[in-house]
Amino acid sequence: MQLERHFVEKPWGRTDLPAAFAAPNGQRIGEVWYETPDATPLPLLVKWLFTSEKLSIQVHPSDAEAHARGLVSGKEECWYIVSAEPGAVLGIGTIRPLDSDELRAASLSGEIEHLMDWKPVKAGDYFYIPAGTVHAIGAGITLVEVQQYADITYRLYDYGRPRELHLDDGVAVSKATPYADPRSGRATGNVKLVDGPHFKLWLVSDADGLGAIPDDAVLWVVPLSGEGAGSCRLLNAGEMLSFEALMLVASALS
Repeated sequence: MQLERHFVEKPWGRTDLPAAFAAPNGQRIGEVWYETPDATPLPLLVKWLFTSEKLSIQVHPSDAEAHARGLVSGKEECWYIVSAEPGAVLGIGTIRPLDSDELRAASLSGEIEHLMDWKPVKAGDYFYIPAGTVHAIGAGITLVEVQQYADITYRLYDYGRPRELHLDDGVAVSKATPYADPRSGRATGNVKLVDGPHFKLWLVSDADGLGAIPDDAVLWVVPLSGEGAGSCRLLNAGEMLSFEALMLVASALS
């Protein structure tokens, strides 16, 4: 099944998306979501993100924290950097631990921007973002995000944009500490990027990369290059017989 594209305008989006996306003219598209034709929720959500400005400094809750708030699930995600302009950065974690009072005060004053750990990035880098990680995506980046199917974000700081902040919930679920998750690095060839707890994710450059994927798995296949770039399909591993493209392949955990 080829999933349908849903274009989402964002103040930090771009008007010059790659031609493969056939984006609406003149709109600042920040995200392209891939959904079923009837928008039935799936176990995973795949997005492309295109940034011309920094995203808000934000955080997502865990499953338990989301359930306590009457929500279906929390949100954990993995970013794969497709392209990055010179000097592009991601903010992941803080440069030192902050307690709740410090985090709230820094968010209100704007000091949080200077307490983030801004990491330079380039194509091929990837980062797993556990729930509770304070984070922000910088300008000049194109990335693919694989995440739990939950549109739940608590903004802590938004650079003066006239959008709602969510300090009470955001501070409550934040773990404002330096980032040290081992599911990050630089990927080439055939490699497993993520192995749970909510999904598995592979970078695949040729058919040999499918050897570790169960034949009966339902997969989200995201071409990163070649004619299929800009699309996303649901299929079984056994259907992927041959291809010539770099792609991300994700599988939800049952």
